[in-house]
Amino acid sequence: MTDALYLEDSEQTQFVATVDRIADDRVVLDQTAFYPEGGGQPADTGSLRLEDGDESWSVTDVQKRDTIYHHLELENDTEPPAPGTTVVGELDADRRRAHNRYHTAQHLLSAVLLEEFDAQTTGNQLYADRARLDCAYERFEDADLERLERRLNDLVDDELTVTWNTLDREDAEARLDPDRTRLHLLPESITEVRIVQIGANDNVIDRTACAGTHVENTGEIGHIEVTGRETRGPDEERVRFQLSADPRQ
Repeated sequence: MTDALYLEDSEQTQFVATVDRIADDRVVLDQTAFYPEGGGQPADTGSLRLEDGDESWSVTDVQKRDTIYHHLELENDTEPPAPGTTVVGELDADRRRAHNRYHTAQHLLSAVLLEEFDAQTTGNQLYADRARLDCAYERFEDADLERLERRLNDLVDDELTVTWNTLDREDAEARLDPDRTRLHLLPESITEVRIVQIGANDNVIDRTACAGTHVENTGEIGHIEVTGRETRGPDEERVRFQLSADPRQ
């Protein structure tokens, strides 16, 4: 199995790896910082290049099946790097950074919706310039969206720490809020879960199982604008939001 470096360090955008095997235009590495599409977060893109040469390949998609597959753009009958080759992986850093910010913002939104509206998240989709979240709720009014936006930006201004660690599944099920973690949806074969926590000590805003990438402080999210809502069914609403420019840039 490929060692998933992104689970430990969301800021890492360059790494060295060995090609384990190839399958058509897909490459499997012994380790990777490329995030595979999942959990509403798009895949990372970027490139692989020879550590000892000039040849390089664009990484256009990353998917996780039995392991993590890097899809390469092969032009003019270009061959992928052979098994055993040492390569340097480079992510599109701006794209990863945007996904970190949007994913953490989505966690804040899910937590606030559950706490203040008893609205459980049912789905979400992130992009590099916008995001949406679906939740179990009859209908939001304009005043509700304004209230959501104020609360979210208060949490951004609080500059809460964002941390992640791995817990034994039974421990997580006993200690964490099942309405937020929804661990019962995971296959029984998963015995350890990665928990992302926002806040610390007596001011923990959210704890939930997540394999995605995140910023390390809510202040890095920047201003959150709730841009609208729409009805998705008799008891489901979709909330859309955007982030301001990256405060670190």
